Amino acid sequence: MDFTFTEEQRAAAEAARGVFAGVAPDSVPSPALTPGAVADGFDRPLWGRLADADLLSLLLAEEHGGAGLDAIALCLVLRESARVLARVPLLEHSAALAAVQAYGGPGEHTGLLARAGRGESVLTVAAHGRTGHDPAELAVTARPDGGNWVLDGAQTAVPWAYDADLVVVPARTADDRTVLALVPPTAPGVSLAEQFSTSGERLAELRLDAARLVPEDVLEAEGAWERLRELLATGTCALALGLGERVLEMTSAYAGRRVQFGHPIATFQAVAVQSADRYIDLRAMEATLWQAAWRIASGAAGALPAAGDVAVAKIWASEGVRRVVQTAQHLHGGFGADVEYPLHRYHAWAKHLELALGPAAAHEDALGDLLAAHPLS
Repeated sequence: MDFTFTEEQRAAAEAARGVFAGVAPDSVPSPALTPGAVADGFDRPLWGRLADADLLSLLLAEEHGGAGLDAIALCLVLRESARVLARVPLLEHSAALAAVQAYGGPGEHTGLLARAGRGESVLTVAAHGRTGHDPAELAVTARPDGGNWVLDGAQTAVPWAYDADLVVVPARTADDRTVLALVPPTAPGVSLAEQFSTSGERLAELRLDAARLVPEDVLEAEGAWERLRELLATGTCALALGLGERVLEMTSAYAGRRVQFGHPIATFQAVAVQSADRYIDLRAMEATLWQAAWRIASGAAGALPAAGDVAVAKIWASEGVRRVVQTAQHLHGGFGADVEYPLHRYHAWAKHLELALGPAAAHEDALGDLLAAHPLS
């Protein structure tokens, strides 16, 4: 594979850097570890700037007003967003749009795609769980009834649900298929219960009690949930990479100006070795991220399904970002625990990303299952 970015992908990353340049990660005044500490909704002005820069429609085809780009471009933009802890549903919104575009019926969701690409409608995904490979993990069921679909169950830890116009919900059917339901949070039979993430952001438990949907709002295409899940997991790896890179920059800057025994602590061998180890973590996270994003974008065949590359990337992202923030806290000393300094917010976000869509151990199990099913010659 060739990891050289195209001109269009580089342009997307450059546009993202311009949009996120004015975002301060310490702009939320309350400590992030307190439930409900941050604002209830996402950053709407930033959302508007992303829409103006055409960064909400990266994955949409030109006929829907999009740029027609791929998962690599999205991950480049997500990487920039995580460096400043941008409080927008960019990953969930973009992944949901890609799923609706790829698996919706011809012409059925044209208006939705156009509105969402302009940022006028907000989409999110109810994707909490371990790895999503087993339909039995899904907590929502869907059954046909009188020409419509009826959904029951509850999905926890749904991000941005209180701000979304539609939630894409994976649901299992009686014959163990997985469908994607486009659920309005305000529809009859749908309710939200407040929850909070480790970063203090407001999540929701989405409860479905005989919620009825018309057929066009249920995507039945085989593999739709798997492809959506892979894109979400890979995007989470991009967020972890951007966050980790910024944290290492903060740590290097602090170690360069913190003086002990008459010398900056950056000159001490123990500090330099720990920083070098974390740099190696980030480069491994980056290589496995682009491998997974390239497999999703190109559809290239390999010895293992693309899910194998996604699992490897998520293992490195989960373990790597945890080590990066732990080393940062250690080298910052007591200063790193000061809630007036933004490192504590990065640490809280890192823990959320580490566990999101399954921790490393869950993806190691999934990778083992894939290797068993597709033995390498």
